Amino acid sequence: MPREPDAAHLVRRPLLRALLATRPAFLLLAAVGVGIGLAVAVATGERPLDAPLAALTLLGALTFHAAVNVDNDYHDARNGTDADNADRLFPFTGGSRMIQNGALSPEQTQRLAWLLYAATGLIGLALLTRAGLSLLWLGLAGALLGWAYSAPPLALNSRGLGEVTVGLGFGMLMPMGADLVQRGMLSTGAAWAGAGYALMTVNLLLLNEFPDADADRQAGKRHLVVRLGRSRARWIYLGTAVLAYSTPVLLVATDRLPTTALLSLAALPLTVYALRRLWQDAERPERLAPPIRATIAATLLFGTLTAVGLLLD
Repeated sequence: MPREPDAAHLVRRPLLRALLATRPAFLLLAAVGVGIGLAVAVATGERPLDAPLAALTLLGALTFHAAVNVDNDYHDARNGTDADNADRLFPFTGGSRMIQNGALSPEQTQRLAWLLYAATGLIGLALLTRAGLSLLWLGLAGALLGWAYSAPPLALNSRGLGEVTVGLGFGMLMPMGADLVQRGMLSTGAAWAGAGYALMTVNLLLLNEFPDADADRQAGKRHLVVRLGRSRARWIYLGTAVLAYSTPVLLVATDRLPTTALLSLAALPLTVYALRRLWQDAERPERLAPPIRATIAATLLFGTLTAVGLLLD
Protein backbone atom coordinates (compact mmCIF):
# COMPACT_ATOMS: atom_id res chain seq x y z
CA MET A 1 0.00 0.00 0.00
CA PRO A 2 1.14 3.63 -0.50
CA ARG A 3 3.03 5.29 2.31
CA GLU A 4 1.43 7.96 4.45
CA PRO A 5 2.37 11.59 3.66
CA ASP A 6 5.79 12.77 4.81
CA ALA A 7 5.78 16.34 6.13
CA ALA A 8 9.48 16.83 5.35
CA HIS A 9 8.96 15.80 1.74
CA LEU A 10 5.93 18.07 1.32
CA VAL A 11 7.11 21.19 3.15
CA ARG A 12 8.05 23.03 -0.06
CA ARG A 13 5.22 21.57 -2.16
CA PRO A 14 2.04 23.45 -1.17
CA LEU A 15 0.07 22.42 -4.25
CA LEU A 16 0.92 18.76 -3.75
CA ARG A 17 -0.05 19.05 -0.07
CA ALA A 18 -3.39 20.52 -1.04
CA LEU A 19 -3.99 17.81 -3.63
CA LEU A 20 -3.13 14.96 -1.27
CA ALA A 21 -5.41 16.43 1.39
CA THR A 22 -8.38 15.99 -0.97
CA ARG A 23 -7.79 12.20 -1.18
CA PRO A 24 -7.71 12.43 -4.99
CA ALA A 25 -8.20 8.74 -5.76
CA PHE A 26 -11.66 8.84 -4.19
CA LEU A 27 -12.69 11.79 -6.39
CA LEU A 28 -13.39 9.24 -9.11
CA LEU A 29 -16.66 8.54 -7.30
CA ALA A 30 -17.90 12.04 -8.15
CA ALA A 31 -16.70 11.73 -11.74
CA VAL A 32 -18.70 8.52 -12.23
CA GLY A 33 -21.82 10.09 -10.66
CA VAL A 34 -21.59 12.99 -13.10
CA GLY A 35 -20.95 10.55 -15.95
CA ILE A 36 -24.22 8.76 -15.24
CA GLY A 37 -26.13 12.04 -15.41
CA LEU A 38 -24.43 13.07 -18.65
CA ALA A 39 -25.23 9.66 -20.15
CA VAL A 40 -28.90 10.11 -19.24
CA ALA A 41 -28.94 13.51 -20.96
CA VAL A 42 -27.30 12.18 -24.12
CA ALA A 43 -29.49 9.06 -24.22
CA THR A 44 -32.66 11.15 -24.41
CA GLY A 45 -31.53 12.44 -27.80
CA GLU A 46 -33.04 15.84 -27.10
CA ARG A 47 -29.81 17.74 -27.81
CA PRO A 48 -26.12 16.96 -28.33
CA LEU A 49 -23.78 16.99 -25.36
CA ASP A 50 -22.58 20.48 -24.47
CA ALA A 51 -18.92 19.62 -23.77
CA PRO A 52 -17.93 22.89 -22.03
CA LEU A 53 -20.93 22.66 -19.70
CA ALA A 54 -20.16 18.99 -19.04
CA ALA A 55 -16.56 19.86 -18.16
CA LEU A 56 -17.67 22.66 -15.85
CA THR A 57 -20.19 20.35 -14.18
CA LEU A 58 -17.49 17.74 -13.64
CA LEU A 59 -15.14 20.35 -12.20
CA GLY A 60 -17.81 21.53 -9.78
CA ALA A 61 -18.51 17.98 -8.62
CA LEU A 62 -14.81 17.31 -8.10
CA THR A 63 -14.18 20.50 -6.12
CA PHE A 64 -17.23 19.81 -3.97
CA HIS A 65 -16.20 16.22 -3.23
CA ALA A 66 -12.68 17.45 -2.46
CA ALA A 67 -14.09 20.07 -0.08
CA VAL A 68 -16.14 17.44 1.78
CA ASN A 69 -13.10 15.15 2.08
CA VAL A 70 -10.91 17.94 3.47
CA ASP A 71 -13.67 19.11 5.81
CA ASN A 72 -14.05 15.56 7.08
CA ASP A 73 -10.33 15.44 7.86
CA TYR A 74 -10.60 18.69 9.82
CA HIS A 75 -13.51 17.50 11.95
CA ASP A 76 -12.01 14.04 12.49
CA ALA A 77 -8.85 15.76 13.73
CA ARG A 78 -10.91 17.81 16.16
CA ASN A 79 -12.79 14.82 17.59
CA GLY A 80 -9.62 12.71 17.72
CA THR A 81 -10.79 9.74 15.70
CA ASP A 82 -7.98 9.86 13.10
CA ALA A 83 -5.24 10.44 15.67
CA ASP A 84 -6.36 7.40 17.70
CA ASN A 85 -6.92 5.12 14.70
CA ALA A 86 -4.36 2.34 15.10
CA ASP A 87 -6.27 -0.01 12.76
CA ARG A 88 -6.38 2.33 9.77
CA LEU A 89 -5.64 0.98 6.30
CA PHE A 90 -4.07 3.90 4.46
CA PRO A 91 -5.05 5.23 1.93
CA PHE A 92 -8.52 3.74 2.30
CA THR A 93 -9.41 4.59 5.89
CA GLY A 94 -8.23 6.87 8.68
CA GLY A 95 -8.27 10.06 6.61
CA SER A 96 -5.54 11.62 4.51
CA ARG A 97 -3.12 11.73 7.53
CA MET A 98 -2.02 15.23 6.48
CA ILE A 99 -2.82 16.71 9.91
CA GLN A 100 -1.65 13.74 11.98
CA ASN A 101 1.71 13.58 10.14
CA GLY A 102 2.32 17.32 10.37
CA ALA A 103 1.99 18.16 6.67
CA LEU A 104 -0.95 20.54 7.32
CA SER A 105 -2.25 22.17 10.46
CA PRO A 106 -5.95 21.91 11.35
CA GLU A 107 -6.32 25.62 10.54
CA GLN A 108 -4.73 25.17 7.11
CA THR A 109 -6.99 22.20 6.49
CA GLN A 110 -10.10 24.16 7.38
CA ARG A 111 -9.05 27.05 5.13
CA LEU A 112 -8.49 24.64 2.24
CA ALA A 113 -11.96 23.15 2.76
CA TRP A 114 -13.62 26.56 2.67
CA LEU A 115 -11.60 27.54 -0.41
CA LEU A 116 -12.85 24.45 -2.20
CA TYR A 117 -16.42 25.12 -1.06
CA ALA A 118 -16.10 28.67 -2.41
CA ALA A 119 -14.77 27.40 -5.75
CA THR A 120 -17.71 25.03 -5.98
CA GLY A 121 -20.10 27.89 -5.27
CA LEU A 122 -18.61 30.02 -8.06
CA ILE A 123 -18.89 27.14 -10.51
CA GLY A 124 -22.47 26.59 -9.41
CA LEU A 125 -23.33 30.23 -10.05
CA ALA A 126 -21.91 29.94 -13.57
CA LEU A 127 -24.04 26.85 -14.22
CA LEU A 128 -27.18 28.55 -12.93
CA THR A 129 -27.27 30.69 -16.06
CA ARG A 130 -28.05 27.51 -18.01
CA ALA A 131 -29.96 25.35 -15.54
CA GLY A 132 -31.97 27.93 -13.61
CA LEU A 133 -33.34 27.82 -10.08
CA SER A 134 -33.85 24.07 -10.08
CA LEU A 135 -30.08 23.68 -9.95
CA LEU A 136 -29.92 26.16 -7.08
CA TRP A 137 -32.21 24.06 -4.90
CA LEU A 138 -30.48 20.85 -5.91
CA GLY A 139 -27.09 22.39 -5.21
CA LEU A 140 -28.17 23.72 -1.84
CA ALA A 141 -29.45 20.27 -0.87
CA GLY A 142 -26.12 18.73 -1.86
CA ALA A 143 -24.14 21.43 -0.06
CA LEU A 144 -26.14 20.90 3.12
CA LEU A 145 -25.64 17.14 3.02
CA GLY A 146 -21.92 17.46 2.26
CA TRP A 147 -21.27 19.96 5.05
CA ALA A 148 -23.52 18.16 7.55
CA TYR A 149 -21.81 14.82 6.88
CA SER A 150 -18.95 15.78 9.22
CA ALA A 151 -19.66 19.15 10.78
CA PRO A 152 -21.41 19.56 14.12
CA PRO A 153 -24.08 19.98 15.25
CA LEU A 154 -25.52 17.56 12.68
CA ALA A 155 -22.44 15.35 12.06
CA LEU A 156 -24.52 12.82 10.11
CA ASN A 157 -21.67 10.33 9.88
CA SER A 158 -21.70 10.07 13.67
CA ARG A 159 -25.44 9.38 13.82
CA GLY A 160 -25.76 6.35 11.55
CA LEU A 161 -26.84 8.55 8.62
CA GLY A 162 -23.53 8.96 6.82
CA GLU A 163 -24.10 5.95 4.58
CA VAL A 164 -27.46 7.26 3.32
CA THR A 165 -25.96 10.73 2.87
CA VAL A 166 -23.18 9.39 0.66
CA GLY A 167 -25.60 7.34 -1.43
CA LEU A 168 -27.89 10.32 -2.01
CA GLY A 169 -24.99 12.57 -2.94
CA PHE A 170 -23.14 10.38 -5.40
CA GLY A 171 -25.97 8.29 -6.79
CA MET A 172 -28.86 10.75 -6.87
CA LEU A 173 -27.92 14.43 -6.63
CA MET A 174 -24.83 14.30 -8.87
CA PRO A 175 -26.52 12.43 -11.74
CA MET A 176 -29.61 14.61 -11.47
CA GLY A 177 -27.52 17.77 -11.43
CA ALA A 178 -25.42 16.77 -14.46
CA ASP A 179 -28.55 15.87 -16.42
CA LEU A 180 -30.26 19.09 -15.34
CA VAL A 181 -27.39 21.28 -16.55
CA GLN A 182 -27.50 19.62 -19.98
CA ARG A 183 -31.26 19.58 -20.52
CA GLY A 184 -32.47 22.43 -18.31
CA MET A 185 -35.01 20.28 -16.47
CA LEU A 186 -35.14 17.92 -13.53
CA SER A 187 -35.67 14.31 -14.51
CA THR A 188 -36.60 11.21 -12.57
CA GLY A 189 -34.67 9.27 -15.21
CA ALA A 190 -31.35 10.42 -13.76
CA ALA A 191 -32.47 9.33 -10.29
CA TRP A 192 -33.43 5.88 -11.56
CA ALA A 193 -30.16 5.56 -13.46
CA GLY A 194 -28.13 6.43 -10.36
CA ALA A 195 -30.07 4.29 -7.88
CA GLY A 196 -27.89 1.19 -8.14
CA TYR A 197 -24.71 3.26 -8.00
CA ALA A 198 -26.05 5.00 -4.89
CA LEU A 199 -26.33 1.64 -3.14
CA MET A 200 -22.83 0.65 -4.23
CA THR A 201 -21.38 3.81 -2.67
CA VAL A 202 -23.28 3.05 0.53
CA ASN A 203 -21.47 -0.29 0.73
CA LEU A 204 -18.12 1.33 0.00
CA LEU A 205 -18.45 3.67 2.95
CA LEU A 206 -19.82 0.88 5.13
CA LEU A 207 -16.83 -1.37 4.44
CA ASN A 208 -14.39 1.48 5.07
CA GLU A 209 -15.91 1.84 8.52
CA PHE A 210 -14.86 -1.66 9.58
CA PRO A 211 -11.16 -0.89 10.23
CA ASP A 212 -12.02 2.48 11.81
CA ALA A 213 -14.74 1.18 14.12
CA ASP A 214 -12.75 1.05 17.39
CA ALA A 215 -11.32 4.56 17.02
CA ASP A 216 -14.68 5.91 15.88
CA ARG A 217 -16.42 4.37 18.90
CA GLN A 218 -13.96 6.06 21.27
CA ALA A 219 -14.53 9.39 19.51
CA GLY A 220 -18.32 9.09 19.77
CA LYS A 221 -18.97 8.40 16.09
CA ARG A 222 -21.95 6.06 16.05
CA HIS A 223 -22.09 4.91 12.44
CA LEU A 224 -23.67 1.59 11.48
CA VAL A 225 -20.60 -0.60 12.09
CA VAL A 226 -20.16 0.88 15.57
CA ARG A 227 -23.86 0.48 16.35
CA LEU A 228 -24.18 -3.09 15.07
CA GLY A 229 -20.68 -4.46 15.58
CA ARG A 230 -18.57 -5.86 12.76
CA SER A 231 -20.17 -9.31 12.59
CA ARG A 232 -23.73 -8.03 12.29
CA ALA A 233 -22.73 -5.18 9.98
CA ARG A 234 -21.65 -7.80 7.44
CA TRP A 235 -25.34 -8.47 6.84
CA ILE A 236 -25.90 -4.82 5.95
CA TYR A 237 -23.17 -5.13 3.31
CA LEU A 238 -24.80 -8.31 1.96
CA GLY A 239 -28.29 -6.81 1.90
CA THR A 240 -27.13 -3.60 0.25
CA ALA A 241 -25.22 -5.55 -2.39
CA VAL A 242 -28.31 -7.62 -3.19
CA LEU A 243 -30.35 -4.43 -3.53
CA ALA A 244 -27.69 -2.76 -5.68
CA TYR A 245 -27.54 -5.58 -8.23
CA SER A 246 -31.31 -6.14 -8.15
CA THR A 247 -31.96 -2.48 -8.93
CA PRO A 248 -30.98 -2.46 -12.64
CA VAL A 249 -32.81 -5.74 -13.16
CA LEU A 250 -36.02 -4.32 -11.67
CA LEU A 251 -35.67 -1.01 -13.50
CA VAL A 252 -35.14 -2.75 -16.83
CA ALA A 253 -38.12 -5.02 -16.15
CA THR A 254 -40.32 -1.97 -15.49
CA ASP A 255 -39.01 -0.07 -18.55
CA ARG A 256 -37.33 2.65 -16.50
CA LEU A 257 -33.90 1.73 -17.85
CA PRO A 258 -32.86 0.17 -21.18
CA THR A 259 -31.75 -3.44 -21.33
CA THR A 260 -28.17 -2.32 -21.96
CA ALA A 261 -28.07 -0.93 -18.40
CA LEU A 262 -27.66 -4.54 -17.30
CA LEU A 263 -24.00 -4.18 -18.25
CA SER A 264 -23.53 -2.93 -14.69
CA LEU A 265 -24.01 -6.51 -13.46
CA ALA A 266 -20.52 -7.30 -14.77
CA ALA A 267 -19.20 -5.82 -11.51
CA LEU A 268 -20.82 -8.64 -9.51
CA PRO A 269 -17.75 -10.95 -9.31
CA LEU A 270 -15.78 -8.19 -7.59
CA THR A 271 -18.53 -7.71 -5.02
CA VAL A 272 -18.81 -11.45 -4.41
CA TYR A 273 -15.06 -11.61 -3.78
CA ALA A 274 -15.25 -8.65 -1.39
CA LEU A 275 -18.18 -10.22 0.43
CA ARG A 276 -16.37 -13.53 0.89
CA ARG A 277 -13.29 -11.82 2.29
CA LEU A 278 -15.40 -9.63 4.56
CA TRP A 279 -17.25 -12.67 5.88
CA GLN A 280 -13.95 -14.30 6.82
CA ASP A 281 -12.12 -11.26 8.18
CA ALA A 282 -14.71 -8.83 9.55
CA GLU A 283 -13.17 -9.05 13.04
CA ARG A 284 -9.61 -8.74 11.70
CA PRO A 285 -9.44 -5.24 10.25
CA GLU A 286 -5.79 -5.58 9.25
CA ARG A 287 -6.91 -8.07 6.58
CA LEU A 288 -9.61 -5.92 4.99
CA ALA A 289 -7.54 -4.08 2.37
CA PRO A 290 -8.32 -6.63 -0.40
CA PRO A 291 -12.12 -6.46 0.01
CA ILE A 292 -11.94 -2.66 0.22
CA ARG A 293 -9.99 -2.54 -3.04
CA ALA A 294 -12.49 -4.90 -4.64
CA THR A 295 -15.43 -2.83 -3.42
CA ILE A 296 -13.89 0.37 -4.80
CA ALA A 297 -13.33 -1.33 -8.15
CA ALA A 298 -16.85 -2.80 -8.17
CA THR A 299 -18.43 0.55 -7.35
CA LEU A 300 -16.57 2.43 -10.08
CA LEU A 301 -17.15 -0.34 -12.61
CA PHE A 302 -20.86 -0.60 -11.77
CA GLY A 303 -21.38 3.15 -12.24
CA THR A 304 -19.24 3.37 -15.38
CA LEU A 305 -21.02 0.45 -17.03
CA THR A 306 -24.37 1.98 -16.11
CA ALA A 307 -23.37 5.09 -18.06
CA VAL A 308 -22.02 3.04 -20.96
CA GLY A 309 -25.23 1.01 -21.06
CA LEU A 310 -27.31 4.16 -21.31
CA LEU A 311 -25.17 5.45 -24.17
CA LEU A 312 -25.43 2.14 -26.04
CA ASP A 313 -29.23 2.11 -25.96
